[in-house]
Amino acid sequence: MGADGVVGGGGYRAPLLGRSVELARCDALLDRAAGDARGTTRGAEFRDGGRSRLVDITGEAGIGKSRLLGEVCAGARRRGMLVLRGRATEYERQVPFQVFTDALAHVDPHVLDGFQETDAVATLLQRGSALDRFGLHRSTAVLLARLAASSGLLLALDDLHWADSASLELLDHLVRHPLHAPVVLAVTRRDRQSPESLAARLTRGVDAGSVVRLGLRPLSARDCAELAGPDLPSTETAALYSASEGNPFYFLTLLQAHRGGVTPESSAPPGLGTLLLDELSVLAPSRRGIVEAVAVLGEHATPAMVSRVTGRSGTAFTDDVHALTRRDLLRSTPQGLLTLRHPVVRTLVHESTPFLRRVEIHRLAAQELARGGASAAERAHHVEQSLTSWDPEAVAVLDEAAARTARTAPRSCAHWLEVALRHLPDTPEHAARRGKLVLRRARALAACGGLRESRDLLQELIVTPQRSPGGPAADADQDLRVRAVVLCALAERHLGRSTEAVALLRRELARGPAPAHVVRLGLELGSAAPQDSDTSYAQVRTEVEAALAAARSMGDEVGEAGVLAVAALGEAYEGNMAAAHRFARQAAALVDSLPDNDLTALCEPLARLGWAEAFLEHYPDAERHAMRGLDIARRSGQLYVVPHLLLCLSHVRVQTCRISSALELADQAEDIARGIGSDQLLAFVLASKAAALVAACPPGDPRPLAVAEEAVAAAGTGFNWWASTAWCIFGWANLMAGDPVRAREAMFQAGGPELQRIQPSLRPLYLEILVTSALVTGKFEEARGWAERARKEAEQLGLPMQRASALRSAAHLPLAQGDTAAAADLFAEAAAESARCGALFWEAHSLLLGAPLEAAAGRGRGGTHAWLRGRRLAEAGGSGMLVGLADVTRPPGGGSEALYGSPGRAELAERLATLTVRELEIAELVAQGLTSQAIADRLYVSRRTVETHVSRAFRKTGVSSRTALATLMARRRAGSRFGDTRAEQD
Repeated sequence: MGADGVVGGGGYRAPLLGRSVELARCDALLDRAAGDARGTTRGAEFRDGGRSRLVDITGEAGIGKSRLLGEVCAGARRRGMLVLRGRATEYERQVPFQVFTDALAHVDPHVLDGFQETDAVATLLQRGSALDRFGLHRSTAVLLARLAASSGLLLALDDLHWADSASLELLDHLVRHPLHAPVVLAVTRRDRQSPESLAARLTRGVDAGSVVRLGLRPLSARDCAELAGPDLPSTETAALYSASEGNPFYFLTLLQAHRGGVTPESSAPPGLGTLLLDELSVLAPSRRGIVEAVAVLGEHATPAMVSRVTGRSGTAFTDDVHALTRRDLLRSTPQGLLTLRHPVVRTLVHESTPFLRRVEIHRLAAQELARGGASAAERAHHVEQSLTSWDPEAVAVLDEAAARTARTAPRSCAHWLEVALRHLPDTPEHAARRGKLVLRRARALAACGGLRESRDLLQELIVTPQRSPGGPAADADQDLRVRAVVLCALAERHLGRSTEAVALLRRELARGPAPAHVVRLGLELGSAAPQDSDTSYAQVRTEVEAALAAARSMGDEVGEAGVLAVAALGEAYEGNMAAAHRFARQAAALVDSLPDNDLTALCEPLARLGWAEAFLEHYPDAERHAMRGLDIARRSGQLYVVPHLLLCLSHVRVQTCRISSALELADQAEDIARGIGSDQLLAFVLASKAAALVAACPPGDPRPLAVAEEAVAAAGTGFNWWASTAWCIFGWANLMAGDPVRAREAMFQAGGPELQRIQPSLRPLYLEILVTSALVTGKFEEARGWAERARKEAEQLGLPMQRASALRSAAHLPLAQGDTAAAADLFAEAAAESARCGALFWEAHSLLLGAPLEAAAGRGRGGTHAWLRGRRLAEAGGSGMLVGLADVTRPPGGGSEALYGSPGRAELAERLATLTVRELEIAELVAQGLTSQAIADRLYVSRRTVETHVSRAFRKTGVSSRTALATLMARRRAGSRFGDTRAEQD
């Protein structure tokens, strides 16, 4: 952590001038956070739910960003808040999470006692390596909330324009998911040097209200005159001000030189670089060497390390450091490091240090770190900077560092591998190692948004000639080539180039590969086909069958299970349900018999199996296999598969009406999709999130449509499975937003004039959107045509939920003609069909649509019963859409009394008295509308613990939904207020 002041010589700290407005805005945020921590915040400041805010302090070098941040830190400490401060550094940009590890370096270890997610954040605490970088992001948020609990927290991150990519990704998560905790994040950065992704994310945060931007301007002439003091003539002050253009660091450096008697040869004041070099030129060689060592060592510039690399020790070293500190060239940080007084000084010293001198300092630092037992990841930076030629030991360190950072910081992993490849001799004896390193680097790049670079590397690897025509070396070459082809096809898919992926795989199959490679290529080909607008699964069925035969011929049960899973999804997608059922049963039987270790290579086929079972409406099986795949994928670091498994689970939970959980899963998938950088995957993820939001949000909420719009924007002009799905969900969101015309247009965009591009096995469900849109716009015959098509296709599929959708489409027709009895019967039949497969969301939807029609047809008792069940399902599942529908369709005599009974005050008190203190606390948070994850974050427990307490509260109070529990808590509060009023009156 560097020093934070703008100073002149001799350690003089200049007063903070010209920043009163910026300080006032920061003080307001600190007051709010401190008030939240004490529970004293009131009024408008509390309406945002106590979410964290980020202060973005921007400006040019030397403008005073760090000094302002220092004042903010001091203000937070005065309020009793915990302050954690870290600084990103210019020459350590490949060290993963450097700015966060710097900030967390002095967290009291006892604070972590009992913290269940310590392992997940081990990388930030420098206690090991985490397995999942997105799990690390979520766990870091929980950790920060825990640290903020007692007194509030200020997390201050300086010079963020130099931050490594892993740190920026973590910050991105914290901006997109503000904490429900008394936390203020404050960052400083230079506008022009900030990575585009960082600037864009913070700008979006400004638009969303979660980020406050403070752009620092130059000081005024009056401020600079006050800095100079009354003893300097005004004409000289004006000249210095003009030369510095109001930049406080430059002004004070000029002022120091002026007072030191520096007289420039020309009339113009010297530049900042010249002044600083002049300051260094008067140093004795031993002291200049210490300054250079500190500049080069950066975060490893401990006094002991500086002493070792400079060869100075004992009293002589102590005297030199003391003299340099007195001259304010060196400072010490709270972590015990030596640092130069400003990053600009470090840059100048670093660049002016002779190259070979820098190399030697890094070499000695790497040696000392190794001697002290530092990990390869800690040594890699110094090893890289000291590497000037082929050095097997040094490259081995880079190789190990890449392996350690592959899961949490893939950009750093790719960088270390690139350095290793650059120094690896391009000779036949190293060819095999080179190929493996290239493949690993391509995989790392694909994981962190470098899909095109990854694809290009793999294409080069694919065309590399084999070393020999036969033997083990040739077998190894072919295995490497096939792995590269499969990974390249995957990258092409994520780039929206499924046609190219299919062609690449077919070309490799035409080369006559070994049976094991036929299985691997067939698996990827079967996975790519549904996403290709030009290639249906039917067109690759032959290759998939060949892959299945190859797996069986080798007795490869793992490969066989994978191919069966891919075949099940391909057939289910196309609507060939008999074949899909058969393949899914066979795949499930094999998968269930295999141990987790054998399934490590089957994570993506497990996702395919889960999706196939979801489309077959076997929801418990789909959830079981997706959960198992998710656990294996996370443990084995197969990041690219995780979104598919999360989305499968999210889809199942929407159908089975567990909406809050579905939304949380889609949020996790979105984090990963944005990290991977695939627009196609992001389109699919956002479409799934929009579907969950449509179900979750009450009518009129703008969020579902906004997310659906982003989904189709990400899909672009492609016509594949993911793009078609995005447009279908966009149509649904528009219909629910009251725009049937736009909904209809979206469905034709999704499927074309004849809707052939829409997934056949879900087409009846999506046709319901067209039926409803046509009727709302007065196109009865068009609606009849779509409803008839939905009926025929649903009968062919033989799936209860799809048949239920067709029945709802049919019900709208007699309803439009005034035949309420016929419509009611069809809605009731649709509810029964949905219940057959456990599609509770659609059961509730059908019941609530039919309930008022039952009453209108003279069957009021049946209508009330249908409405009550529909309402219970809606509330238990957390569906704001269905609860809103229930409110609209409430039958005469319906209401909360019918749902829950109407307990009197004594009975209410008796029910709530059975709750423990923790259960009552969680019930209050449920009543505030918080999800289980949000409650877990606030109370620093696991989500499972929260859900266990909620279940116990349900059982003890006799309710079956969060809404019902919230109603009880509201009546409790109302009763308390009534009792207080009566007491006052008495």
